[in-house]
Amino acid sequence: MTEGMVSIVVPVFNAERIIEDTIRSVMAQTYEDWELILVDDSSTDKSREIITEYVSDKIILTTNDNKKGAAGARNSGISEARGQYLCFLDADDLWDPEKIKKQTEQIREKNCAFSFTGYEFADENGVGMSKIVHVPRKISYKQALKNTTIFTSTVMFDMSKLSKEDIMMPYVESEDTATWWRILKKVPFAYGLDESLTLYRRSAGTLSSDKTIAIKRIWKLYRDVEKLPVIYSAFCFVFWAFHAVLRRI
Repeated sequence: MTEGMVSIVVPVFNAERIIEDTIRSVMAQTYEDWELILVDDSSTDKSREIITEYVSDKIILTTNDNKKGAAGARNSGISEARGQYLCFLDADDLWDPEKIKKQTEQIREKNCAFSFTGYEFADENGVGMSKIVHVPRKISYKQALKNTTIFTSTVMFDMSKLSKEDIMMPYVESEDTATWWRILKKVPFAYGLDESLTLYRRSAGTLSSDKTIAIKRIWKLYRDVEKLPVIYSAFCFVFWAFHAVLRRI
C-alpha cells in the first residue's frame, strides 16, 4: 500500500465513444498522487486500443480474457490497486477536477473508512441536467437499507482501515449496493460530502425501464442477500421507494 495514493478502478466494456472523456476527467484532477486502473472486460469495439494510447506509469490497462461483468471487472482492478485510497469510476461517468482532493481531505478530517459524495445527472453527451442528488452527512447500515443514495462513482475507501476482501464485489444484481451494505456492517457510518462532484451519465429512454429493474433488484437484495424477514423487507422497501422518487424529481 502506497500512503496517500488514490487507486481508481474503471470497468470498461465497449466504451469507445466515451472512455477518453472519463480518462481525461481523472487526468484533470488537482490531486496528483493517483493511479488509474482501467479493466477492459473483453470489449469488442476499440476501447482497448483507445486506452492503450493513454497507458503510462499512472494509467494502467488490465484485461479480462473472458467477460466477467461489472463486479468481476472491478474485482480485477481491486486486486491490482496499490493506493491507500480506492475509488470506483464507471466508464461513462465524469469527475469534477476537485473530487479526489476534497474527498481525501474529508476522510482525513473524519478519520473514516468510507466516503461518498453528491452527484448530478447528465445526458448521454455528459452535459449536466441541473438535477443534483444531495447526500446525508453520514449513513449507517440500517439507514442505507432504506436509502440507496450511495452512487458507485462517488465512493472512496481508506484501505488502511479496510481489506481488499471487504471491497470485493459479489456476483449478484446490484453488486455495488450489496457491497456498501457489507462494509457498513463493519464500520459504523459512511460519511457523505454533500457536493456534486460526479456527473452520472444516463442514456435517453432508459429511466422507465430502470425503475422496474430496480424494484426487482432491491427486493432480491433484501430477501436473498441480506436475508431480511418479509415484513422488515417491506418496511425498508417503502422508504427506499420514497428516496428513489426524490432523487429523480
